[in-house]
Amino acid sequence: MERLKKRIAESRFTLSALMGPQNANSMGNVHGGVIMKMVDEAGALVAMRHANLPVVTVAIDSMTFNEPITTRNLVLCNAELTYVGRTSLEVYVEVVAEDPLTGDSRVTNRAYCVYVALNPDGKPATVPEIAFETDAERARAAQAAERQQRRKALAAGH
Repeated sequence: MERLKKRIAESRFTLSALMGPQNANSMGNVHGGVIMKMVDEAGALVAMRHANLPVVTVAIDSMTFNEPITTRNLVLCNAELTYVGRTSLEVYVEVVAEDPLTGDSRVTNRAYCVYVALNPDGKPATVPEIAFETDAERARAAQAAERQQRRKALAAGH
């Protein structure tokens, strides 16, 4: 039985929030946990939009904080589907900090997040395949499939 196919563009999503003192330490730098939560939420929303089902987080590949994000920055988490398995989905999330007064922006973080879709009984559910539209999407999916194989090998203790 062939699964439904959906385009990556159908689930692409940007989560944004203006950072204030409640998000930061005494130096005015935004807590890493605030950014990690936003990354997970943006990724999960992409996965849910593609699957049309609730999802749970399985993994977030390493996240390095390359530059601090400060209060008064607008944080944008640009998220896009890169891979689907039978029940799992990988989402790439790029974090951008923007000064809303000048428009200056910079990428501060990147992460790959993996989710599993759940049926109403809380069991893994089959998700639609990706209908690729560009060579770049196909290339990102091939790289994602390699990452997924590494994750599975690590989980199996190899």
